[in-house]
Amino acid sequence: MKRVVGKQVMAAVVQPQVHLWTRSEYHRMADLDFFVGRRVELVEGQVIEMAAMRSPHAVSIDLADAALKTAFGPEYYIRQQKPFVVSDISEPEPDVAVIKGSVRDFARAHPTESALLVEIADSSLRYGRETKCSLYAKAGVPEYWIVNLVARQLEVHRQPVAADTAIYDFDYADCTIFLETERVTPLKAPTQTIEVATLLP
Repeated sequence: MKRVVGKQVMAAVVQPQVHLWTRSEYHRMADLDFFVGRRVELVEGQVIEMAAMRSPHAVSIDLADAALKTAFGPEYYIRQQKPFVVSDISEPEPDVAVIKGSVRDFARAHPTESALLVEIADSSLRYGRETKCSLYAKAGVPEYWIVNLVARQLEVHRQPVAADTAIYDFDYADCTIFLETERVTPLKAPTQTIEVATLLP
């Protein structure tokens, strides 16, 4: 399309649009083996390829799983690296998720609510603090932990709130750092404490 300005002919500028993948499109690509051999997750319409998992990261996932099973008991199901539905364009796979209910409750659909989400971070620390923090706050997850393998500490994020400075316009109002020698009490398991050292390899 062209428009005439005086004696000049100018082409109308059309900005390219980024296609945001939906969950159904994302699942269809997976069914077509598009992601075979790759670790990916859907975050706000973008398919994100995750870094290769190193041994300390893998061990920390198992340690968190064991500690949270003990703390939360049989009323909760602890999921490792499985889909968690935030919206029609977001289906991240947190390292550990504490979900109310049992395994069979999610035979037909992935969970949309969580008492606590945990990410293990080494090289992915910035991604966990910025992208995942904003995404999980947007989903209304009341508590989000980052097991910081670099500093050997636990970062506890609570109180999701609207925040126009955050990447997805939501963030956590409270962030508390727990050192390796300290203990933390999950919001949804107020009678239990977990030693931060038990989460670290």
